[in-house]
Amino acid sequence: MKRDFTQRFGFLVNDVARLYGAQFDRLARERIGLSRAQCRVLGALAMRGEPMSQAELAQEVELSAMTVGGLCERLEAGGWVRRTASASDRRAKEVQLAEGAEKALDAAMKISDGVQDRALAALSPGERSQLVALLNKARQGLMTPVAGEEQP
Repeated sequence: MKRDFTQRFGFLVNDVARLYGAQFDRLARERIGLSRAQCRVLGALAMRGEPMSQAELAQEVELSAMTVGGLCERLEAGGWVRRTASASDRRAKEVQLAEGAEKALDAAMKISDGVQDRALAALSPGERSQLVALLNKARQGLMTPVAGEEQP
């Protein structure tokens, strides 16, 4: 029996994210020489605004510590981040944005805006605002604790 999931919220959200991510990744690699994952690491550091341990960073971007270590190594080699030994734990590395990272983040945001414009081209400005508001409500609904359930 063939099933159609194209009208299900979870399928649509994940498929839109997959398609958006693939297009962003391709354009970011072509235009700024960074992968989507590398841009996510830079974005997480920019949002925090202060150095983070690689372990905290891995948790923030939901990747393994080993993966984030490799990403940070490549980002450091490219001059996008600086890694230093933690003052409180010499075994840990703290990561912070390097000066040139702001330019890369601006370029990544421009790429993101272009992909978003393509994705939402068929929507009016009001529909775009409504879509974002509704997605925020759905997000909040998933973040609200439910009695007897553990939160992610």
